Amino acid sequence: MPQQRRKDIPVGNVGLLYVGAVLFINGLMLLGKIPGKSAAVFNLFVGVMQIVFPTIILSQANGDPAAIFGASGLYLFGFTYLYVGINQIFNLPGEGLGWFSLFVAVVAVVFGVLQFTAINDPLFGVIWFIWAILWTLFFLLLGLGKDSLNDFTGWFTIIVAHITGTIPALLLLSGNYTTGPREAITLAVVGVFALVASYALSRRTSHKPNETSTVTQNA
Repeated sequence: MPQQRRKDIPVGNVGLLYVGAVLFINGLMLLGKIPGKSAAVFNLFVGVMQIVFPTIILSQANGDPAAIFGASGLYLFGFTYLYVGINQIFNLPGEGLGWFSLFVAVVAVVFGVLQFTAINDPLFGVIWFIWAILWTLFFLLLGLGKDSLNDFTGWFTIIVAHITGTIPALLLLSGNYTTGPREAITLAVVGVFALVASYALSRRTSHKPNETSTVTQNA
């Protein structure tokens, strides 16, 4: 599979930049560094953006399957962040968000496979697989109440924010994004390192019981 360079700058790439930002904020929230209601505001901002942007893309797609496919995945994130924001503001339990995260994780695997087989973008295929892992952690933490995963998930969220959101978005926006087997393998290795680093960091992190409980219930 030859290396490819993408020069297009759709609005979805702008949205990806803010996916990195909101995941960074949510990771800090999970670690107890940012209060839930403070993080909720940014989640609502990005959630609305991730609903408006794909709607704009769909309205201009003219039946283009590639554009429709690209836009459809953005709604998964938009609804996630809106859900997080509403949960935090109204102090709602996190089980519903957790089970929705399982749905997102499964769909992310499908999107990742399609990036390899239909879109010919293996790097973004790996990005989708990393998102699938992250949203699975959200499911375990919130849907199944695995509170022991709180700090691990928080650190992994922070790292994933940048390796799957911030950095790819900046490369796309600057016209320097390239994809191919080499890039995909490199990111996969980085993803494994992120898991190991998150585990190591989580072993060092300590929280007051009330801080961890509040975050895991409402993240």
